[in-house]
Amino acid sequence: MKRIVCVAAAAVLVWGCGYGLRANGATVGESAPDFTLTDVHGNEHTLSDYEGKLVVLEWINHGCPFVRKFYDVGEMQRLQQKYTEKGVIWLAICSSKPGSQGYYEPEEAARVSEEKEAKHTAYLIDADGTVGRLFGAQVTPHMYIIDEEGILRYNGAIDSIRSASSDDIERADNYVVAALSQIMAGEEVEIAVTRPYGCTVKY
Repeated sequence: MKRIVCVAAAAVLVWGCGYGLRANGATVGESAPDFTLTDVHGNEHTLSDYEGKLVVLEWINHGCPFVRKFYDVGEMQRLQQKYTEKGVIWLAICSSKPGSQGYYEPEEAARVSEEKEAKHTAYLIDADGTVGRLFGAQVTPHMYIIDEEGILRYNGAIDSIRSASSDDIERADNYVVAALSQIMAGEEVEIAVTRPYGCTVKY
C-alpha cells in the first residue's frame, strides 16, 4: 500500500494532502476528468491521449497581475521549458469568456504566447468555461499535476507566497516543482492540495 504523507501548514494555507481529497473540483488521488479542447492553432488535445506522460495544467490569463508575476520575469517560461524537456506535457488553459479579461481570439492568443516566449506544450481555449468548472479552477494561475496513470496528484497554488510581486518568487516554496520532483522520484506528493491564489477565473 502506498504511504500517504500529510503536512499541516496553516501559514501557507494548505488545505490538505494525500488521496481522495476534494478541493472544489477534481479530486486528488482519483482519475482526472477527461476533456478535449482546441489550441490556438486549431489542434485538438484530449487529456487521455497523454496517458503515460506527466501533465501540468496551468490556468492562464495574461491580463492578471498574478500571472504576470511569473511571465514578466520569465519564471513560468523557465519552468515550462525545464519540464517539457523532461517529457512533461504542459497545457495552459484559458477559461476567460469572450469579452472578459484574458480572453483572446486564437490568432491573438498565439501572438501573445509568442511575444511572451511561452514554452508550454499548448495554449488551450476554454471559452465556455466547461473544463475550468470541471476541475474547479478558481484563479489564475491555478495549477494541477496529473501523473502517468491519469491520477490527479496536485491541485492548488504555484507557490507559497500569495503576492503579485516577482520579487517573492525566489523566497517562495514552489509547490509545483516539489510535486513534480517527488512524482518523478516515485514518491508521494507531500503537499498535494493548497489554496490557490490569483485573479478569479473570468467565467
